[in-house]
Amino acid sequence: MEHPKRQISHVIHLLTEGSPADQRDALETYFLPDSTFIHPLCRVPSFSHVSLPLIGEINSRWVIWMIYRWYKILSPRILLDVECGAEFNQKSQILFVEIHQIFSLFFVPFYKSNVHLTTKLRLVHAEDDNKYYIKSQEDLYQSNEVVKFFWPGGATIIWCWQIFATWLCIVGALLLAPITWVEQRHSNQVNGVKKSL
Repeated sequence: MEHPKRQISHVIHLLTEGSPADQRDALETYFLPDSTFIHPLCRVPSFSHVSLPLIGEINSRWVIWMIYRWYKILSPRILLDVECGAEFNQKSQILFVEIHQIFSLFFVPFYKSNVHLTTKLRLVHAEDDNKYYIKSQEDLYQSNEVVKFFWPGGATIIWCWQIFATWLCIVGALLLAPITWVEQRHSNQVNGVKKSL
């Protein structure tokens, strides 16, 4: 990519909504052969030049292609929107993308999961052609978003659990407040600063 911030939406649409050939072409054009992929449900470490019987030589980019192919088999019709544009940090070469997608499993009729995620892409700038290539993709989902893929109604249960856990934090913090007071007193003595809670 010459302009990652402007081009990333097109790349993501090719990978998620494109044909298997579009997916392969996008991966070969924009991803490095030893790219990594991290998702809450699967992971591809970086590797290259591994020979498999009947398949031939593969690399991690090929495995990522298989994941995208499986994704399209599970949900042949994916509607995806790159929401807030992209945030690209030129210094660290990290691109963050906010994505909203509607994912529906072909074997669960009438169910569509409405999922939000942030994708973190680590880019590498190639001096020879002055383009950026994807070195790693990490899909960041909240737990209540991940369960939408395979558990209809699970997001509500996770939400209830999160509210309950928040309540437990409040109760624990209030009941064990003396520990906090002791820690603050110790910190004040060590740092020579008078702060109160």
